[in-house]
Amino acid sequence: MLSLRTKLLLSNMLSCLLGSVSGALVWLTLGDDTLWLAIIVMLAVCYFCSMWLTRRLSDSLRALEIGLLNFKDNDFSVSLHPYGEPQLDALVSLYNQASAKLRSERQFIYQRELMLDKVIQNSPNVMLLIDDNQRVIYANGAARHLFNQGVKVEGMLLPELVVTLPDALKTALNSEQEGLFSMGSSDSTSDDVDNNAGSNAGSNADNNADSNDVETWHISRGRFTQNNQQHHLILLKQLTKELNRQEVAVWKKVIRIISHELNNSVAPIASMVNSGKFLTQHLDNDKLQLIFDTIENRTTHLSQFISHYAQFSKLPLPQKELIDWTKMTQQLAQQYPFRLLSALPQTAIKLDAVQLEQVLINLLKNAHESGSSADNVALSFDETIHPLAGLLIKVDDQGSGMSSEVLSQALLPFYSTKQSGTGIGLPLCREIIEAHGGRISMQNRPQGGLSVKLWLPAQP
Repeated sequence: MLSLRTKLLLSNMLSCLLGSVSGALVWLTLGDDTLWLAIIVMLAVCYFCSMWLTRRLSDSLRALEIGLLNFKDNDFSVSLHPYGEPQLDALVSLYNQASAKLRSERQFIYQRELMLDKVIQNSPNVMLLIDDNQRVIYANGAARHLFNQGVKVEGMLLPELVVTLPDALKTALNSEQEGLFSMGSSDSTSDDVDNNAGSNAGSNADNNADSNDVETWHISRGRFTQNNQQHHLILLKQLTKELNRQEVAVWKKVIRIISHELNNSVAPIASMVNSGKFLTQHLDNDKLQLIFDTIENRTTHLSQFISHYAQFSKLPLPQKELIDWTKMTQQLAQQYPFRLLSALPQTAIKLDAVQLEQVLINLLKNAHESGSSADNVALSFDETIHPLAGLLIKVDDQGSGMSSEVLSQALLPFYSTKQSGTGIGLPLCREIIEAHGGRISMQNRPQGGLSVKLWLPAQP
């Protein structure tokens, strides 16, 4: 079998030969005066012979060109037929295989997109995709219900959608920050007491939960480029449903049971160790003394470990009284140094001094352990009046901050990123603040580090 290249060369040679013979015959027949006519006849014969001999190649290349243009238009339905030329047919076969593969891949992607869209549309998390002009490109069902009562919002501008939203949600969307924020069912105060995305909020007590229902949300953002255009993805996730008050009560009950059982075992072990040390003190055996000391140290550590969880599960009701802020800040500075960025509160607010001090100790301790220098750990106070009178306390650092995933789970019991952490510190802070009818909020600072904000209502 001759190759396509050989056939093309032979076709050109044959065309030239036939053209030359035709021209020579015309010239010899009509005489010397018809040389120009002979040349024209020769060229015409060469042209038509070449066109006829290469017709299959031209048809196949034209079909391949049309097929590739269809590929460019995302149309993979065209298949080419063979032409009886082995090399052309091999090219046609490869094209048809590529077309079938692309059809299969597109069908797979289409089915996967349908499944993904079904999951997204039925997800309780709010998903919103906007462009650089703040125009909504995509919104799932939860976003449509949150922003526009279930009506389609694609094509609308985000500033138009946030006009009627609660202040807390409006602030979170406009702040360009990730973090937690809270929204009340009756009115929203987060915009005035927390200028950025905050975290959890609670009622004055469990008995008031129904009358002052507060929802906690987490907002996260993403950015990517598609078709040379910047797109911004906004995700809103409601956290209140993930760990409601009944679930917290169950955790507390489990902790109390475990603590009780462990204490029943630790107490006699500690007593027996002391008895053993007393009975064997005359033996002067260093190895025996090391064994007793090790058991004593581990039982002491276990008792302290249990006490941390017991503190969370048996938190007493706040014993509110007027706070001596000067004394409290001095005591805090002795344990964890900080810079005071504002004047001390002047409004009389009744709080539980012991519990509030425990909250601030935990927050200042976390700030020092975040990688921030002591000079960059700051405490500030801001007395709010509108819409509700209260006190805003901020603890800022310049450490490593928290990732979006950590922020969304930081207030859940037993969640900790520290190797030796118990996961109780921040949940305990939340329990104390909520018991006072306040709210705790956390977010990363634009200049680096974390900002934790406590809002406490003014008591009559």
